[in-house]
Amino acid sequence: MFTQVLICAAGLGIASLAGSGIGALMKRIPHNWNDIFLGYCAGMMLAASLVCLIMPGIEMVSTSRFWEPLLGVCAGALLIAALDYVTPHLHRLSGIDTEHHPHNTSVDKVLLFVLAIALHKFPEGLATGVSFDGADINNAYTLSLVIALQNIPEGMVVVTPLIMVGVGAWRVLGVSLAVAMLEMAGVCVGYWLGDISTTLLPGFLGFAGGAMLYVISDEMIPETHAHGFEKYASYALIAGVMTMLFIDRLA
Repeated sequence: MFTQVLICAAGLGIASLAGSGIGALMKRIPHNWNDIFLGYCAGMMLAASLVCLIMPGIEMVSTSRFWEPLLGVCAGALLIAALDYVTPHLHRLSGIDTEHHPHNTSVDKVLLFVLAIALHKFPEGLATGVSFDGADINNAYTLSLVIALQNIPEGMVVVTPLIMVGVGAWRVLGVSLAVAMLEMAGVCVGYWLGDISTTLLPGFLGFAGGAMLYVISDEMIPETHAHGFEKYASYALIAGVMTMLFIDRLA
């Protein structure tokens, strides 16, 4: 099983690097396409967090133990909220939104980019790793496919603001590699946490799902509604949800 986990982790990393490479070639992504890409990804991740993580965790427990996945969801969301308090949004650093983070004004911009990206990537990897410990291995493969697909446009979106603020090619490459490695590390950590005890697995699945839900709600959806293309982004989100449900039906 661990070999399969490593293969999926490598796949997520390669997809992220591929997206970064495409973004570097394109230099600048129009806002409308950016919002459509992110909306579609948000829809896929929203459905995946429910179908592949939270619901399997709920199905593993009796009604009297519903508090276990519920506590996990709350803990995952609260942890990312705490990290978000001291870590800048990716879009704030590229000059797109006006959200202010008072704790990080003097830190090197490239480091801030890496920290902001980690808010997305590590929970995604964590969720993938935890899903491999669930009862249905198809959920793990489905979730891996969904995250790999969304890594491509997200990788494109990540490198574009770096290039726009004048970060050199080698540093952009270093950030792209760091992003991929963070997500791959998250996969291994998630699998290790879920493998500790099947008793704790419902909580861990909820934790991973809650972390993903927070990132989708707090970062991805607001970004897609900030530039006047919210209707297109909403249609893309619905398409992403249905794509994920179709993939799950085939699995």
